[in-house]
Amino acid sequence: MTTTESPVADNGVNVQALLDAREVLKGAPEAAQFTWRATSQWQNGVHTQVRVQPFFGLGEEQSHEAEHVFDADHPAVFAAEDNGITPIEYLLVGLSSCLSAGVASVAQNRGIQLRSVEASVEGNHDIRGILGADSDVRNGFNDIRVSFKIDADATPEEIEALVAQSQKRSAVFDALTNPTDVTVEVV
Repeated sequence: MTTTESPVADNGVNVQALLDAREVLKGAPEAAQFTWRATSQWQNGVHTQVRVQPFFGLGEEQSHEAEHVFDADHPAVFAAEDNGITPIEYLLVGLSSCLSAGVASVAQNRGIQLRSVEASVEGNHDIRGILGADSDVRNGFNDIRVSFKIDADATPEEIEALVAQSQKRSAVFDALTNPTDVTVEVV
């Protein structure tokens, strides 16, 4: 560009609405308390169908525009029907989508135009733990690696900063890297 003005980025994120919500919620922390929900129904074998629709936030019950349905299963190499991705793969889906959404939001806020954002996520998993073959092996991932390829009107340093800020604000990254209390009960 030959002018000193930067073009306004349009990555499809309504940053003003997010900034306005942040200001309102600073003075109303009770409205910032959300409860996300999912219900599952066993189908057959290790196939489960999960539904996501209502949630609580802003002090009242809310709904997505439509119910979202997800199938979880195991691949044929586990003697299953492969009706969906494995539950642990859903963690990778959540992490990559949360970080990518963060990159788009931070870029929009900083006036950086994105052309493409690709995230590759891999997790190493020793399944001897979940099979009970070795009690010293944990049940979950040993490690997870996220790699971004971002094409944007930005320097490499600015792109690194986008990813770092996205990681800092990611709910899924936080849930995976910090202990979260989980209660399981039979009702």
